[in-house]
Formats: sequence, structure tokens, C-alpha cells
Amino acid sequence: MPLRLFLTSGDLMADRRFEFARDLQLKGDLPAAADLLEQAIELAPNFTSAWFTLGEIRQQLGERDKAIAAFRKARASDPGDQHGAGLHLMRLGDAEMAEMPKAYVQALFDQYAPRFEHALINDLGYRAPALIFKAVLAARVAAKKPAFFKRTIDLGCGTGLAAAAFAKQVDHFIGIDLSAGMIKEARATDLYAELEVADMIEGLRTKADASANLVVAADAFVYLSDLAPVLAEARRVLVPGGVLAFTLETHDGSGIVLGEGLRYAHSTEYVRSALAKAGLKLLTLEPASPRNENNEPVRGLVVVAEKT
Repeated sequence: MPLRLFLTSGDLMADRRFEFARDLQLKGDLPAAADLLEQAIELAPNFTSAWFTLGEIRQQLGERDKAIAAFRKARASDPGDQHGAGLHLMRLGDAEMAEMPKAYVQALFDQYAPRFEHALINDLGYRAPALIFKAVLAARVAAKKPAFFKRTIDLGCGTGLAAAAFAKQVDHFIGIDLSAGMIKEARATDLYAELEVADMIEGLRTKADASANLVVAADAFVYLSDLAPVLAEARRVLVPGGVLAFTLETHDGSGIVLGEGLRYAHSTEYVRSALAKAGLKLLTLEPASPRNENNEPVRGLVVVAEKT
């Protein structure tokens, strides 16, 4: 997974104590690590990385109230919340369900970009692009329609794995990703006619009505809680008969939850309702695991819908 984000405190001694604390945390000596982090914070009271790591350790020790206090400090010291402290507060029940901070997603994938493909394919058995490709082809065959798409938008395009899967089926690929690091990797593939650094919804809003034949999102909507805005924009940019295809993570309950992996999981009923409200016709909704986590398949869905 990504290298750990570190924001220096600006105090050399505090940073060194943080480094020693991280070593102890990784070795499993959590009380000693917490003690060193508190020393670092005494030296640098707004040390975001120390507050965040202290929150993690307090959570590991089962000290919920102390974990909440530390994560609150981490979020207060970095309003952009690059570490994602707010997500941990959601998991701890101290904050309402909300969208992920853009700064967190951007920092996560900027640092992940150089080893993204290797980690996903070799370590996590990533298969979301292949699942989407097969589902789209099956839906088009069933509808007796051609599986060639003149203009395709790849949301959260990453390094270009979805574009590689659809390369022979698409004439003009547009990639959108919030991470400049990911866009740099995608550019090197020469699979895209256009690439832009943007939030998925903001990127779609710059596109003309009925300007795309296919919109894909491989393992990208797991970073969105409310799917309504992105579904509405996807429908607007699709031509009549255009296709939207994506993967999600799912769960047995209702609505949306934030999973242990800090990605959103959407229930099947929520997905059906969201597509209907967006005015999209559901063609495919099947259980499918997009990746592994802790050597176990992640529960997921592959979805294909059409603009009628």
C-alpha cells in the first residue's frame, strides 16, 4: 500500500521522536510509541502526523475517547485533512458520514502512483477493469448493439488500467483523476487522447451534454459516499443509448458505510435507487470482487447502466 504520509513538524527533535515512535509502533510496542508521540507533541503542539499516529495507536489500544481526541487534533492542525483523520472519526462514530477530503485522496494517490499498478496487480489481485470490460461486452451482446465506443470518459483513471482493458473498443479516451501523480503515469501509456487533473464530478461538469458514448469508473466510486451527483453528471454527458459502467464495494446492510479499508461500501438497494433517481436504466448489477484485502476477496458489485 502507499508510503505513509509524513508532514514535518518543523522541529528536528520532534520529528526524530516521531520516527522512533513509528518504529516502536511497527514493532508492536504501542504504549512506548504513544509516550514518544506525546513527547513530540509537547515540542510541536500542531504536529499533524504525530497527532494522527497517536490517534491510530489509541484506537489500536481500545482507548476510543483518547483516539477521538487525537484525531480531532490532527484534523484541526491540518484543515485540508491530508491524513484522513476525519474518516477515522466517522469510523469511531464521532462524525457524520461525509465525503472524503480531496486533499486526503490527492495525497494518498500522489504518493501511491509510482508503485500503484505493481501493488494492485501483484499484491491485491486487482480485477475491476476486467470485470467492467466483460460486463459491458455482455450487456451490448444481449442488447444486440456494437461494443465499440467513439468517446469514452475514464473516471478516476489512475495509471490507465481501464483504458488498457478497453483499448480495442474505444476510439477516443478521456482520463480524469484527482492525482497529478496518477495522470503522469497514465500519460506514459499513450492510451488517452485527453487527460486532466480534476475531481470526478468537477471533471464531468466541464464536458458537453451528450458528448460521450461510454463512462467507466473502475474502483473509483468507492471514494464517493453519495453517488447521486456523479450519476447525474454521467447521465448528462452520455449520448442516448450511452453506457455507464463501474465497480463498487458492498455490504449486507442498507445505505452506505465506511469500511475498515477507509473506502465506502454501497448496498445493492442503494445502488438500484440511485440509478433510478438519476434516470439511468440498470442493465447489470452482479456480485463481483474487484480486489483482495488481507488475502480475502473484497465484496463488491459490477454495474452497467444505460441512458435511455
